[in-house]
Amino acid sequence: MEIKPRAHLLQIWEAIARHSFDDGRWVWGDWGGHSSVADAERLLCLMYPATEIPEFRLDEPDTTQKDVQRTLRQVGGRTEIPTALVAALTEFMHRHTAADGSPSFAGGYYFGTEDPDTEVTQEQRDLGVVDSFSMSVTLCLATLGFLDKYKDTTVRSEVRQAVDELKQATSERLTAAMVGLLRSFTVNVFDADDSTQGRRLARTLGQRRLSERAVLQQFQETFAGLRATIADRITLGIDVADGLGDPSMMFECGWAWGVASDAPPVLGGGQPIGIQSDGVADPVPHLYFTVVALDGIQDLSSDRTLALGLLNEEQQTLAEALRLRWTVTREYWSGIARFGADRWPLEDIPWRVTNQKLESEYFSLSVASLVVHDLVRSRAGDEELARTAEVLWRLAERGRINSPVTRNDSALELHSPGVILPLEGSEKLGPLLQWTVTDFSAHLLKRTVQLAAFSRNVGTQNRLLELAEATFEHLWQRRIEDGDGADLWDDVQAVFPVAPKREEPLSWSMTERLTECMVAAYNFYAREPVRSPQLGTYATSLLSEATHRFGKEQMQSVVATDSDLAKSLRMIEIRLRRARELVRRQPGTASALAMSVLVELDTLAQARGAAAGEVRR
Repeated sequence: MEIKPRAHLLQIWEAIARHSFDDGRWVWGDWGGHSSVADAERLLCLMYPATEIPEFRLDEPDTTQKDVQRTLRQVGGRTEIPTALVAALTEFMHRHTAADGSPSFAGGYYFGTEDPDTEVTQEQRDLGVVDSFSMSVTLCLATLGFLDKYKDTTVRSEVRQAVDELKQATSERLTAAMVGLLRSFTVNVFDADDSTQGRRLARTLGQRRLSERAVLQQFQETFAGLRATIADRITLGIDVADGLGDPSMMFECGWAWGVASDAPPVLGGGQPIGIQSDGVADPVPHLYFTVVALDGIQDLSSDRTLALGLLNEEQQTLAEALRLRWTVTREYWSGIARFGADRWPLEDIPWRVTNQKLESEYFSLSVASLVVHDLVRSRAGDEELARTAEVLWRLAERGRINSPVTRNDSALELHSPGVILPLEGSEKLGPLLQWTVTDFSAHLLKRTVQLAAFSRNVGTQNRLLELAEATFEHLWQRRIEDGDGADLWDDVQAVFPVAPKREEPLSWSMTERLTECMVAAYNFYAREPVRSPQLGTYATSLLSEATHRFGKEQMQSVVATDSDLAKSLRMIEIRLRRARELVRRQPGTASALAMSVLVELDTLAQARGAAAGEVRR
């Protein structure tokens, strides 16, 4: 199924408008209760495309495109749409403000327990979670950029006042979310020989080919630079363990599920920045939450964020600290995933986490996502991209996205009920909490499209596009057919009839992930196509022959100024000029233009020959 970002996004937007607006007013609904994660995901389904794709902009009513207006007619006219969004965003900020006036990042009903009859305490439901910190960074940046443009288009005083108040609340939430991400970052140091984690990591890296001693020696050499960077430069919101400086110790870095229990306050000017509660999360990195954190932090460095100057001075300092953690983390996990000279640990599926007895294709996908982050940033070569692409293909097969389901297939658990992550440390306030992740297919699609966008090899890119289209078809079939969530996600039974029946009316998590995928697909098509060296040589040869034949035709033809022949020759000249402009970046198009010129020149030559024969007779 071909991915059509514009058409498919419009369909998603129409379904969201039908579901979430009643007479122009945003309706939250009451299923499940509060969750800052779910509400942020829901708003991002509109705000993210509206600020990332020029054709979907809503901040300047006079430039809103007609198909977008028709799609959002449930919200109102082109001037009413941004006003309705301001109202919805304002409600979100109030809805997720704690009793002490600070922004709340509560996981709410997204938190679960192993026993569904065990009640999650209210104190637990109010715990902040990295998903909310990261989603809030993206949502706040989108909102600030939206308000920056929209304020200049309205003269209504009450609207301008609402914009100013929302901008202040959004900026405060952005700062708090960044602080939360800083305090959730953790470095876990453990003994290479005398700890379960050390032995598990050594086995993962050694792949039964290297001894633990050889693994430790190579680990020391590979990560010496990162070890020094973490020890010397990462200080804000974290107390790095003393053992990090011991080369006999191994370590992992990344994000815990929430604010780490040992995280100190983040200070600005010697004072804590805002109200900062003590953390409860065990200071151990989770692969899932690490990937989620990196996606949000990446938005802090986007061209749009920098061009619009969305961050104040304090936020720029926080962003710089987060960017350092982003760089260290992607380099660490990319190094772990590609450890050694031969077979990568990433290619040994499924991935096994070190701090728990857990293994899953989802963890392999999470590590692959971190590798994609690094490959894109470092502009890696074709071999690394091709090997990562092959891992994504294997994950799709193992996840039954492009392969048949077998009897009692455990792979279905990736999609329903999903991968269950225990949240260590949460038991201090009640039962041990769990976080359920069901976005394996959407996560795979996003990374596949991102990798395809940066592949410069025609074969690798085509293989990735084939996988992306198969994955997208799988996901598109999982839309809900009718009811409250019609045309949104997620109906796993539509693809896997034996899967458990869904309990929730719809999944904002899956819907938001699909929206991200459409934005990624838009960015893919916005880039120049891959230039094939062979096609470039072919286009140059065609253009050379066409230019020569055109010059010869001009010499042999007797042309009246306004004749049809003169017009034909002028059009040929224009096409040749255009082909020369495109031959380096679009050799296929240049080839087509040169070929059309050669066909027309041959037609003219035949006509001239026939005319000459008539004269001789």
